[in-house]
Amino acid sequence: VVITNQVVAQVDGAAMFAGPQIKPIGGNIMAHASTTRLFLRKGRGEERICKVISSPCLAEAEARFQISSEGVTDVKD
Repeated sequence: VVITNQVVAQVDGAAMFAGPQIKPIGGNIMAHASTTRLFLRKGRGEERICKVISSPCLAEAEARFQISSEGVTDVKD
């Protein structure tokens, strides 16, 4: 089962100094409803980044990939 969740920028006085603060809209309800949480974001150009946020069997890590006519592939440097 795949569950998606929207994120929103948290804007407050400290955000100017701490960098972008991204917060899931579903809050703790969505976090507790899943076993493994991944954060997907756009990188440079066609690059995409998948970060393991929470998992009982995977360490926190990031992987770079791209989606092309060949499917999901490694990023071409």
